[in-house]
Amino acid sequence: MASLDLTGTVKSLQEERARILQEITKLDKAIGVIRELAGAEALVNGGPKKRTMSAAGRRKIAKAQKLRWAKVREQKRAKA
Repeated sequence: MASLDLTGTVKSLQEERARILQEITKLDKAIGVIRELAGAEALVNGGPKKRTMSAAGRRKIAKAQKLRWAKVREQKRAKA
């Protein structure tokens, strides 16, 4: 009698597996459509083109960050 219960359970699980595989297929198709709509660039390198920063821009940011830290250190000295 227990084997009959297991047979039903196995059949139920197999049906569920088939249903899930169909859903995965639908999702794969949807992903493909979205990738096509995103354009060829997204397909080639996996995303939009990365921006680069000029050396002058990096220097400007570094200088600003050094000034921020100098201000923090100055405030610590004033409290001490």
